[in-house]
Amino acid sequence: MIIDTTEVQTINSFSTSGFFKEVYGLIWIIPILTLILEITIGVLVIVWLEREISAAIQQRIGPEYAGPLGILQAIADGTKLLLKEDLLPSRGDIRLFSVGPSIAVISVLLSYLVIPFGYRLVLADLGIGVFLWIAISSIAPIGLLMSGYGSNNKYSFSGGLRAAAQSISYEIPLTLCVLSISLRVILQVQLIVEAQSKYGFWGWNLWRQPIGFLVFLISSLAECERLPFDLPEAEEELVAGYQTEYSGIKYALFYLASYLNLLVSSLFVTVLYLGGWNFSIPYIPIPELFRINQMAGIFGMTIDIFITLAKAYLFLFISITTRWTLPRMRIDQLLNLGWKFLLPISLGNLLLTTSSQLVSL
Repeated sequence: MIIDTTEVQTINSFSTSGFFKEVYGLIWIIPILTLILEITIGVLVIVWLEREISAAIQQRIGPEYAGPLGILQAIADGTKLLLKEDLLPSRGDIRLFSVGPSIAVISVLLSYLVIPFGYRLVLADLGIGVFLWIAISSIAPIGLLMSGYGSNNKYSFSGGLRAAAQSISYEIPLTLCVLSISLRVILQVQLIVEAQSKYGFWGWNLWRQPIGFLVFLISSLAECERLPFDLPEAEEELVAGYQTEYSGIKYALFYLASYLNLLVSSLFVTVLYLGGWNFSIPYIPIPELFRINQMAGIFGMTIDIFITLAKAYLFLFISITTRWTLPRMRIDQLLNLGWKFLLPISLGNLLLTTSSQLVSL
């Protein structure tokens, strides 16, 4: 029997290429799993910080029994919700009722794909990264509206309608603020961060776009449905809004989506206005002082991630303290603020930015 060597080499090449494709597929999963792990830890930290800061503001003792300093309280709450019975409304639309929480969580999780945590440390470095986040985040209210309608409950349906109206009202000013920044550079998030690194913290967009920063800050709080903008789930009026009929794992998904949205908004505030992973004082370049630029590999990436998260958690501290500082707005005040104040201000800011860009040409 004569064996053709060319056929053997062809078979070996196909098997080798298939093996490398499988290995490449497994390697591609590693950064995704790493990002999911980081997001999970970030949410647990946010829950713990909110309880500790809220306890300090109200002069009471926060969580202290579940683990040291109560750091395991969020895990205990999640485990409790997983073990609770999943109740379904007898006369509701079960399909919409079940799909709604998943849409709310998935739409927020997809936003993390375009967030750079460091230099070239992003899963999807797209040219329309910022607007992709805005497009994806606009899907979440659809899930809330489906949940409210599928519950067959007037309180839940009112909460879903409020969520849709609030999202539309505040996404327009938020988009105009992002457009004001993208006039200077393209929409690629990495380049937006690098454009702010020239003059230290004086080069941050916070100083170039102070009006846009305030409008973006307020719109982000409204998008996250945080006090004083938590009208879709106002407990004094709607019991719990679109969450009224939910229990168990589905209620936990809504709880998770709210904190995921808060974290992603904080990260985008950091990337768009606070210089991202860059941190340097004029005339005292901190990266050169501590030789951060020469640190390659995992340690350099860790420094970038730490700086990004430190700035993001500063915004989280502001949003948590705002919850216990300002009273809840009425629905008419909420819509008036969005349409009559923030929208004209963001349009004026965009016009002013465009004019300055044309004059500088």
